[in-house]
Amino acid sequence: MMTTLEIWLLGIALAMDCFSVSIASGAILRRLDWRTILTMAFFFGLFQALMPCIGWLLTFHFQDYLEAYDHWLAFGLLVYLGGSMIRESFSEEEEKSFNPTLLKVILTLAVATSIDALAVGISFVCTGILNWVQLLFPVLVIGICSFIFSTAGSLIGIFFGKKYDFKAELLGGVVLIGIGIKVLLSHLLGW
Repeated sequence: MMTTLEIWLLGIALAMDCFSVSIASGAILRRLDWRTILTMAFFFGLFQALMPCIGWLLTFHFQDYLEAYDHWLAFGLLVYLGGSMIRESFSEEEEKSFNPTLLKVILTLAVATSIDALAVGISFVCTGILNWVQLLFPVLVIGICSFIFSTAGSLIGIFFGKKYDFKAELLGGVVLIGIGIKVLLSHLLGW
């Protein structure tokens, strides 16, 4: 089972995609538009919270088959996601033109930034989250972190634009890999 600190770190790590996208959106907005900022933060938080539930539900029914490999599965998923985030942090892709005030754009971004959280939901079964009561706290933390980081990212993007190049996804990827290593070692070494 994950500790409270690990759950908060996971929530922060998953929020890094939201944070990065919100900075870009804020840089495009270049004005304080609370309706857009809070709408984006709400949907980012909502989808980040829902996706682990979906992943957990899909996997929960197969737990008996996964027990022998659960620690390897959790490790693999978290390292894969962390590695993907780190790789994306070094990507030099051109910024795509989009209007962050449109609801369809916000919903598309919310889904795109929450795909990682679906895989994390799969790993929850492997780390011992076996019922809705145990799932509720991590899901709330993930949603709250995403809401807060999205709001902060939008404000940073608005006020600082593209002046500073902060690699938020790099930090998020390192945290996910660290949690994956801890899950594997705790199982293999009996911590």
